[in-house]
Amino acid sequence: MATELFGVPASCLRMPHVEKGMAVGLFGGSFNPPHAGHALVAETALRRLRLDQLWWIVTPGNPLKDRSALAPLSERIALSRECSKDPRIKVTAFEAAHKIRYTADTIELVLACNRGVNFVWLMGADSLRDFHRWERWRKIVRSVPIAVFDRPGATLSFLSSKMAKVFDQARIDEDDAPLLARLSPPAWTFVHGPRSSLSSTQLRETVRSAVL
Repeated sequence: MATELFGVPASCLRMPHVEKGMAVGLFGGSFNPPHAGHALVAETALRRLRLDQLWWIVTPGNPLKDRSALAPLSERIALSRECSKDPRIKVTAFEAAHKIRYTADTIELVLACNRGVNFVWLMGADSLRDFHRWERWRKIVRSVPIAVFDRPGATLSFLSSKMAKVFDQARIDEDDAPLLARLSPPAWTFVHGPRSSLSSTQLRETVRSAVL
């Protein structure tokens, strides 16, 4: 593998080291830019799901979003590192090295390379609303447990989203969230708790307005 790609150090292009039996959260996104709201989700996940690690996966780009305003990958990684202070949070961009575009492919690769590790996918409630638009979304749900974290304006998404309806029987009580990573999929839960009103879109608009 090249020493770096897109200006990203080789260390960020490899999956973080894990041991069998660990519970590991997968927190993917473009993080354009990362902010305190992302850090809040990560910290809440570590605590509520009792995770040993959390992989903060900075993606090359979201196929469902406009890439014209996407900051360089190296910049988003550097800012993510500044946001994530807990040593259990590992910022990584291994998807870029494998030229992965879709979450389904990311999860398939992660599971194949880390046998015996208990992974759980993390997402905000705002993403749950459009989850059925994700490539092979049903396969994702059947491949790894999912924890959905409350976001302002999206609290009721667990009632209205297509995923929530199709996999209603797979939902576990929030009180059992610490068990989630070690359950066989499909299994998911909705985690209530502290919420941040920050959004990457709003932050980009603020910066654009200031420049103009």
